[in-house]
This record gives sequence, structure tokens and C-alpha cells, in this order.
Amino acid sequence: MSHEPASLLTVAAFYRFAPLPHPEALATDLRALGATLSLSGSIILAQEGMNGTIAGSADAVERLFARLRAEPGFAPLAPRLHSTERHPFARWKVKVKPEIVTMGRPGVDAAQGAGTHVPPAQWNALISDPETILIDTRNDYEVALGRFAGAVDPMTASFGDFPDWFDAQAAQWRAEGRKPRIAMYCTGGIRCEKSTAYARAQGFEEVYHLKGGILAYLAEVEEAASLWDGACFLFDERVGITHGERVVPAALCPACGQPLVGGADEGGSAPACVRCTGIGEV
Repeated sequence: MSHEPASLLTVAAFYRFAPLPHPEALATDLRALGATLSLSGSIILAQEGMNGTIAGSADAVERLFARLRAEPGFAPLAPRLHSTERHPFARWKVKVKPEIVTMGRPGVDAAQGAGTHVPPAQWNALISDPETILIDTRNDYEVALGRFAGAVDPMTASFGDFPDWFDAQAAQWRAEGRKPRIAMYCTGGIRCEKSTAYARAQGFEEVYHLKGGILAYLAEVEEAASLWDGACFLFDERVGITHGERVVPAALCPACGQPLVGGADEGGSAPACVRCTGIGEV
């Protein structure tokens, strides 16, 4: 693949839950198109939709999205963009899988069953209400870098662990005779859309999620008014960002690839790895 180090490249992260009846045929087209356009990154296709993060020239990225938006139901596809000086991904991959984000519970319909979207400007009011139970749907190492004040941390190692955790919470709420209002959030929205769909399928009616995820909140809500604390972990070359989409210096553990938390102490010790040390919060 010929890369373009001389000019800034566009990185685009995106997803959409919508019926995609023939993902294999689309995958074949996208593999060829991406190679022709010198794109890097990966796209996951499934009958429930598409999810990906790609990089390339601005024109190449736009041409790729023109093809994606031509699929019925995907015209509203709106990527989150940032620029970089070099390709952050080693190669171009398009895969077909059972799910675009793996929960492992067949039949969860995020396209039709997700909770109510709450825009960032209205999020603070919702989660400040003491009657709202706020749940972080991300993994333990992500939560360790930052979270919303008062959020419940399920301490899951992967998204596939979330349903079991939620089932246990739901059983406890039912035993207490409660059906609480629930708000969920994740990095960009994909996991909380599926999580809220799962919660609604379990009989919970008042379920909400942050539209656009943490990334939209950090971009749109002024820091002085923010209820976010810490950095948001990213699955790209930036590792972590905070308000105004400022990059937060961070590093990854060479042993497991998870983020290192904190700086060296007075004795010169290295930052701690969340996964290797079992740190749950900062």
C-alpha cells in the first residue's frame, strides 16, 4: 500500500445500526475500493450494520463514504474525523462478523430497540438527577482513565461480559421492587446503543444513552460545566483525549497493550498498567 506522509491524512471513525442483508457482497466491494484508494484501517460488517475506523487522504475517505452511504439505510452515516501526519493503521481490512460490536446475545436489535438518545447539552441534567442510575458500558481499562462523576463501573474485561453483569443488577433491582431510570454511555455511542437495547429487552422502559458518546460530550460541553473527570481512552494513535478534543499524554503497556495510568512516583517507578496490576480506578 502506498501511504502519503507528505500531507495530513484524515482518520474517520463511524458506525451505524441498520439492516445490511448482504454484508459479504459489500465487503468484497470495499476491499477492492480501499486498496485502490490506499486506505488503511478496518471495517466490520454484519447484518445489523457497520462499524469501522479508517485513514487516508481526505478525498479517498470521502469516496469511501459515498460508497457506504449508497447502501439503503446508511445515507445518514456521519463519521467522527480527526487529522494525523501518518497512517495509524498497518493495513486495510474488511471483515464480516455476526455483530459489529460483540455482545454475544443474539436477537438484540439496536437499530429499533435502543434507548432514548440524549444530546450532550442535556446530559448533565439527566445524570445529576438522583433517581438516575448512570452506567459506564466500557471496559475496565477505559474507565480507569476517566468517567462521569457518579457512574457505576461494571469492571468488565470485554463488552461480552456486560450482559451477565447487567442481568445480576436487574435481578437485584427486581428483588428490591425497583425499575430504575437508567442512563448509559460509552466512547462514541455504539456500545451504549446496544446496551440500552439489551436493557429494554429485559423489561426496563426508561433507558437513555449519550448521543455521540463521550467524544461528542467532550467536544460540545464547556469544561467549566462538565461532569467528566479524567481522559477518554481511544482505540487509535492518540490513546486519550479530554475537553476540546485535546490529546492527553498516555502510553500503552508493552505486555498487554492497555493504558498506563499515572506518572512515575518519587522513587522513579513506572506508571501502572490497569490490566496487569488490576487497578480499577484513578
